[in-house]
Amino acid sequence: MASFVIPNSTFLDMTSHGMTNATSVAEAYGLSGDPVAATATINVALVLERANDPTALLNSDWGTRQQQLEQLNSDGTLWSTYGATTDNYTAVTNALNDMGIPIVGDANGTGGYITSQESRTIWVSLTPENFQTLFSTTPYQTASLEQGGMLYWEGHLSLPEGMNVAGLWLDAPPVWGTEPGTSNLAGEASVSPPEGALSIGNSLSNNPSTQYPNEIAENFYNFPLTGKNVPTATVALVEPGIGGALPPGSDYTLQEGLKSYLESAGIDADGEFYVVAKNGEKYSWGNPDVSNPGERSLDLGVVAAINPYGKVGLYAGSGFAPEGGAYANSYTAYQSSFWDQTNNPAAVSSSFSIVSQSAPNSPFAFAVRELFVDAALRNVSTFIANNDWGSSYSFSNGLANQNANLSSPYAVLVGGTSITTVAAAPHDPTVAHEPSPSQSVYGQAMAGHMSMLWRLIEGGLTQLPSGVSGTDATQTTLLESVWNSYVIGKNNVIGPDGGLEAAAGSDGGVDTTQPTPWYQTAFGLTPTSANPSGGTGRGAPDVAANAGGNMFYLAPGDTMQPGDIWEDLGTSAATPLWASLAAQITTIFGDQDLPSLGYLNDLLYTAAAIAPASFNDITFGNNVTSFYYDNDGQYSSGGWPITLTGFGYSAAPGYDLTTGLGTPNGTLLARALTTIAHEQYTYSSTPDVLDNTESGAWTTPVSESLLVQSMSSKNAAIDVTAGEHSLTFGSGTSSAFAWTSQFAQQSLQADFDPQLVRLFDKQTHGWVGQSSASADGSFAVEINGTSTTTPQGTLTNDFGFVDFVGNDGNTVVRVASAVAVAETVSNANDQQAVVRIRQNGEDSLSITFYKVDDHNGTIGSLRPGEAGYAEAAAGRAYATSVGGTSIAGPGYGNYGQAMLTNVDAGNIIAMHLTNDTSGESFWAFSEANEANASGGHVGHLWNYGLNTWGWEDTYGGGDRDYNDLVVQLDFTSASGHGWLV
Repeated sequence: MASFVIPNSTFLDMTSHGMTNATSVAEAYGLSGDPVAATATINVALVLERANDPTALLNSDWGTRQQQLEQLNSDGTLWSTYGATTDNYTAVTNALNDMGIPIVGDANGTGGYITSQESRTIWVSLTPENFQTLFSTTPYQTASLEQGGMLYWEGHLSLPEGMNVAGLWLDAPPVWGTEPGTSNLAGEASVSPPEGALSIGNSLSNNPSTQYPNEIAENFYNFPLTGKNVPTATVALVEPGIGGALPPGSDYTLQEGLKSYLESAGIDADGEFYVVAKNGEKYSWGNPDVSNPGERSLDLGVVAAINPYGKVGLYAGSGFAPEGGAYANSYTAYQSSFWDQTNNPAAVSSSFSIVSQSAPNSPFAFAVRELFVDAALRNVSTFIANNDWGSSYSFSNGLANQNANLSSPYAVLVGGTSITTVAAAPHDPTVAHEPSPSQSVYGQAMAGHMSMLWRLIEGGLTQLPSGVSGTDATQTTLLESVWNSYVIGKNNVIGPDGGLEAAAGSDGGVDTTQPTPWYQTAFGLTPTSANPSGGTGRGAPDVAANAGGNMFYLAPGDTMQPGDIWEDLGTSAATPLWASLAAQITTIFGDQDLPSLGYLNDLLYTAAAIAPASFNDITFGNNVTSFYYDNDGQYSSGGWPITLTGFGYSAAPGYDLTTGLGTPNGTLLARALTTIAHEQYTYSSTPDVLDNTESGAWTTPVSESLLVQSMSSKNAAIDVTAGEHSLTFGSGTSSAFAWTSQFAQQSLQADFDPQLVRLFDKQTHGWVGQSSASADGSFAVEINGTSTTTPQGTLTNDFGFVDFVGNDGNTVVRVASAVAVAETVSNANDQQAVVRIRQNGEDSLSITFYKVDDHNGTIGSLRPGEAGYAEAAAGRAYATSVGGTSIAGPGYGNYGQAMLTNVDAGNIIAMHLTNDTSGESFWAFSEANEANASGGHVGHLWNYGLNTWGWEDTYGGGDRDYNDLVVQLDFTSASGHGWLV
């Protein structure tokens, strides 16, 4: 039978792209002697092309995706559209049958394998003879596969003519895949870091703080449903080989072990789980047959403790059956979890890698890439540990590496952090003594240094550290930094259990084999590799959570024996923690009549843009661990001589390549995601604050009055053009601690310390005014005579503001709506809206909300500032749930909350502030306020992001800090069970 060569199908194309300059398997893996013909049977996935490309669907916004997926599922056409074509699937299966090659598995995963037209996958069982028949290539093996041997081939694979197969994957050992062959690709690069801890905030690894996962979720990440008796959505755990297995001869069950663990965590629940292990499961701890029960127990413990009333699935994949070619490669467990149409898990968490690094145009990369596309189309939220070895990813090629096979744009990649509590901080020398006690993070924080406290607040600090003591100090974050526990000795590099191949640091970097995902580009990112060759691509991770260093998880031991509790760590804990949060938010979505989260990456980046307090911004630490083996190297690591090369990444404000967007503030993130989802799912036709044209220009969709506010590190000249209207002004310098959207939104938490609020009072902003705009008019902003960019404009535009950034990055002009649109759940009328208030003005203040007819604040024929407008606004005022229409400020530094009643979908809502001490009142529309020196009117309102504003309460503009009363409107959280109120 005639055959054709499959491009990019060498063994090194499967395992070692970008890892080695070797040209043969023998050279890459140090093999000697003649190759030994294989004797083992191996199962191989043949992956077909899709009938249609789903990229356009998946690159649409979340609401559009959900509506289209619902329609396709309702019509029964989802997989005829995006699965394999019948003709191709039939042709390949017929060809296999003609060759006598056995097909294994079915749509239900019989025998541990998913084989179906919908999944585009056909698993075949290949003896060495069948391997030769199918691929026209001789398979070799280094030793028994059961004893840690490697099956490989030299040269390219071939397939019979007419067999249209796009992807290949081998169910080969070990469970995480064949590690790449490596060689030094860093040239002569070398560094000699100072002796001591490689990164700040990780020096208590030998005596860390310890808490149960539910305590970490509640104390440090503000999860919305933790501690509530709420049945949460199902989380699937990728657990290749191990599944739910216990040591042979165990006299207890997994259920008994889990219940005992939950009791130790203070939880009165049995813990509900199921196991999918259709080809069996096996307890094995150690090489060569690794099924990693410790990993399974950690994953299960994290999810069950955080969501004890939800269901957890354990997916063993193909299991271990060497005689049938099954070796529990994690690919099979991923596929099993994505295609479980009985349990239909909402979220999948994997702490297991596919460490093989496949060439981007290879059939192996295609197989893995499309696997995660299936998950997105199945509406599954996928979370993958970005792993635990710092920038090297433990690959000894001297470079900063990012796992190409697991960098899917349709999965959330999770990095690691280290939490240092107020109680633990004095014991970590990098936090409390370096560079000196008074200049250390701890010393400055305890002394109340504003610049240090400001930075720590961005990272999640909610209490003035000097006022925290006792038990509270063990439950309060002082510092959250990049997880990196490696220590540089005089001649060695030390991890907690060895050298650079020990789990001790958050990976992160750039996968340059694929383009930057659309949502990262929309966020204004161009992730760029630190390697000498540079390059851009998929930035990782997306998010992070505690993974070790100064805070460990109390988790079940590997045996799951009742009473056996371990201290455990890793992105292997951070990842199921994030999946647990996704399950909680999916549950809240269901309570608010929304579909499941599904593929949610763009939601996360949108939340970070419009509601930055959804994430704790990690700005301390690094993950720099690149190295290569070198007999002349200065250092020893795990007994091997190495050279450090210094390629990697450091934490920085905003997104970075160590911790991504940051760690979650779970409740604030849930509020943001529900608001985004409702807007996209129900209110996509509601006018945005601006419209972005195909050429990238901006227009005004409706007649509106727009806030124009500037933040600048130096004086700047601002020119705004809105159709026929123009506005020119000079912006003064903003104070170093002028309130940001993140700080303002953080302050709108009941437990945020009033002392921190008062400490940052009287911090001046640049300037705020208002511009009138006509419908369908052009809109542009210039700063110092030059045009501006809007790096996140397409994400924020739907939510009331767009930021225009000067070419030096030091001046930002926010153009925002002065009103809120009531986007209620399911377009419902007569709803309640939550009002959150933080007061930072010393006078007695009150706020009233009233309905207007348009975005100019018109009531009937009256515009703001015209005679009779105040009376008309009073007649349109919303009543509160306790009666009356005026909501009193809670007092200097304090937090308050109220409920507006009788809010209808689509209502346009404006505000009116009264300073009851001075007797002055102020409007959201400057034309209704007092005149300024230039003949215009004083603006008293500042936009802080998602339906959040700050007021200046003094006639004439006062100190222009716009935080005297910070106000947020929330139209969705009170719906359903009100879990987010």
